[in-house]
Amino acid sequence: MKIGDNLKKLRESKGLTQQEMADLMHTHRTGYSKMENNQQDIPVDKLVFVAKHFGIAVDDIIFFNEKNGVPNEVSMEDTAVLEQLKLINELDNEEKNILLKLIETFVSKKRFKDYLQKNIATL
Repeated sequence: MKIGDNLKKLRESKGLTQQEMADLMHTHRTGYSKMENNQQDIPVDKLVFVAKHFGIAVDDIIFFNEKNGVPNEVSMEDTAVLEQLKLINELDNEEKNILLKLIETFVSKKRFKDYLQKNIATL
């Protein structure tokens, strides 16, 4: 799935028209329509602006509605990870929030990099 498709799903989930999204992004409706239909690239600054406006991460737009796989069972190999999670759970709320923001930043950066590499390879 392409970013334009995800942008459309996001817009529709918020109950907005193309004109309202174009106004939000400070662009013309036809330009926005081309972005949504994958006929024009979405500028990164516009993507970041939309993400901030809706209080989501950029990768939430890139991977809109995609589910990450969650293991059904925990194996012995996961015990080190479980131990780390227990230690994280012992942190106070402020420290947990800082840690979660760091993790989100690294994950977003990796997903965005992977997305760019995948789409640059298709050019």
